[in-house]
Amino acid sequence: MRQDISYVPFHERPLRRLPQLLLGLALFGFSVSLMVRAALGVNPWAVLYEGLELRTPLSFGTISAVLGVLVLLLWIPLRQRPTLGTGANIVVLAVSSDLGLLVVPEGLGLPIRIGLLVGGVLLNALSVAVYVGARFGPGPRDGLMTGAAAVTGRSIRQVRTLIEIAVLALGWLLGGTVGVGTVLYALAVGPATQFFLPWFAYRSPRDEPRESALAD
Repeated sequence: MRQDISYVPFHERPLRRLPQLLLGLALFGFSVSLMVRAALGVNPWAVLYEGLELRTPLSFGTISAVLGVLVLLLWIPLRQRPTLGTGANIVVLAVSSDLGLLVVPEGLGLPIRIGLLVGGVLLNALSVAVYVGARFGPGPRDGLMTGAAAVTGRSIRQVRTLIEIAVLALGWLLGGTVGVGTVLYALAVGPATQFFLPWFAYRSPRDEPRESALAD
């Protein structure tokens, strides 16, 4: 069954959904730090963060937050509206990724780094299912993707591919790490997220009339 992950207003069971949102975002930031410390290649946006970290005095997490805010400016012509989930995405990811980089040391042996990479990719997929399943709205980058798809008439898959190729190329030119981990992430995170999502997708009472209508 396809899981509904559309936005649900804050006032609907916030004590059930808000901890799930925050936990998912914290795990996401930590999973990114694991992939960075594996030094075998990271996801496209993290490649860009790494590249900018090499060129600026800012930390990895701070760069992710700054770019998150800049991406929000691109929402304006796309007529996208930020939600609580959007703001939490920027703040929690920045803090948790920097904390993860403080906790996990650099210069580990190859077997440990492979473990960090595989664990980071799986944890990343799990964390996406957790925070997306809370249904508090998209983060800055996801909102850019869905908004651009709506405006251009292209599929979300096409828009996401174009955005991530551009981000990856820029990050690589700036010195970010591209490698087997980048390929593993691209191939595995989507299917793994889809696998985990039914466990965490919040079912709203608003969904019931829609499901009844579809059944009729």
